[in-house]
Amino acid sequence: MNTYNQYLDYKKPPLSPPAYLFGIVWPILYVLIAISYGFIFYKAFKGEFSWKLTIPFIINLIANLVYTYIQFRLKNYTLATIDILIVLVTIIITMVLTWSRYRWVFYMQIPYLLWVTFATYLQIAVTILNK
Repeated sequence: MNTYNQYLDYKKPPLSPPAYLFGIVWPILYVLIAISYGFIFYKAFKGEFSWKLTIPFIINLIANLVYTYIQFRLKNYTLATIDILIVLVTIIITMVLTWSRYRWVFYMQIPYLLWVTFATYLQIAVTILNK
């Protein structure tokens, strides 16, 4: 069963978006992430941004990458909830790290933060409703 059909089969909370919306939102967010995080990694390679400070960016990318596998392949909703909380917290940390120096990177993360905050609500609800 593909992720689209799995999502349709979940017991979902109020405010759940239609499944097709994920296919519209995520590509836009991935472009914003690629541009802003790519810039941070570029600056780190040039020695203009501390590699130590890139750790939350790296953790965010890894947690974001493995979320779908955990949720839809492993069907481990509790672990997926922990994972999405890691994504959410690391977005906030990356925003704090970029606020004073690269304000445009901070602003590019706002849609990502808003969507992941909403997705965290959905994930927690799905975890509770589909036990």
